[in-house]
Amino acid sequence: MDNGIEGIGDAITGGLAARAVEPDHGEGTSEHSETHCLNCSTELIGTHCHYCGQKAHVHRSISAIAHDLMHGVLHLDGKFWRTLPLLILKPGQLTRRYIHGERAKFVSPLGMFLFGVFLMFGILTIYGASLSNIDLGERPAVVNVDAARTHIDTRMAEAQAERDAVDRRIAIVGSQPGQEARLAELEQEAAALDEQISDMEIGRNSLDLIGGPTDAAQNSGNYFTTGWSRLDYGIRKINENPGLALYKLQANFYKFSWLLIPLSVPFVWLLFFYTRRFKMYDHTVFVTYSLAFMSLFAIILTVLGFAGMGNPWIPLAAIFIPFIHMYKQLRGTYQIGRIGAFLRTVILSGFCFTAAFIFFVMLLTIGALG
Repeated sequence: MDNGIEGIGDAITGGLAARAVEPDHGEGTSEHSETHCLNCSTELIGTHCHYCGQKAHVHRSISAIAHDLMHGVLHLDGKFWRTLPLLILKPGQLTRRYIHGERAKFVSPLGMFLFGVFLMFGILTIYGASLSNIDLGERPAVVNVDAARTHIDTRMAEAQAERDAVDRRIAIVGSQPGQEARLAELEQEAAALDEQISDMEIGRNSLDLIGGPTDAAQNSGNYFTTGWSRLDYGIRKINENPGLALYKLQANFYKFSWLLIPLSVPFVWLLFFYTRRFKMYDHTVFVTYSLAFMSLFAIILTVLGFAGMGNPWIPLAAIFIPFIHMYKQLRGTYQIGRIGAFLRTVILSGFCFTAAFIFFVMLLTIGALG
């Protein structure tokens, strides 16, 4: 129940965050009787103040607060429902129209992205899905090579001393007549000791080849160092508690998901570096709307997966639908041909994995430093 409440809170927070960066220009309001703006006292000539942008009519009722809550989360009476169908079915048209100035009709790329990301993590929390729930199994014990060498050397010395003692007994028994049976037993004992010593020598040589943490490394708690004490401390904590590291990785993804935008934009720019027709702003809008769709798509797959519906098709959908969406968005946004859009989509797919890897390493580093 607690997870469910937290998840709903995350979803609402995501909607309100998207609303905070998305002013409601272009949406209708109810009729009003005010002649001057209640915020700046400017004379009104329409449904909004032309000086500060506030609505002419403001409410003072509990029901209106509930309306604002629902409106803030889902834009129920405005551009959310104009944006969502285009984002899913005609992403290229949506991106191109927004770039070319049709802003009041649609939810901004950043607003849609924030809504999708926060809603995704709200859904994951509701279902109790967490990286920290992954069973990492029993971690193998770390072998201290220095201690292992010392132990083997001690055992080899003891076995060799015992072997020398057997040789002395063999020399004594061999000089006495009628001790053939006893001599055979001593020779078998000597052969067994020789085999033990040989096995320990093999183990000793293996330690020299494999290597491992030294005593100094064990004492410091790290098996390698970066020279940055804070990062080294974080790496040690990750080694000691990988479950906590996974939890922090998920939490950091929630907090720093926006880093995917600046990480991805240069890769899209590389697809069109030879032309000045497209600006970095255009690529940023493209990337942000694309990431917004991917987060919403991940929500759908998550819900279907936990509901037990369409499990055989989920992996296929996760592979092909993002590719098809990127193809349609590239072709529609940049007005390029089918072959050019397909080839760029293939290249962009590789860039996506590269950006995701860089983002993953950044999250690990942030978690270690944190």
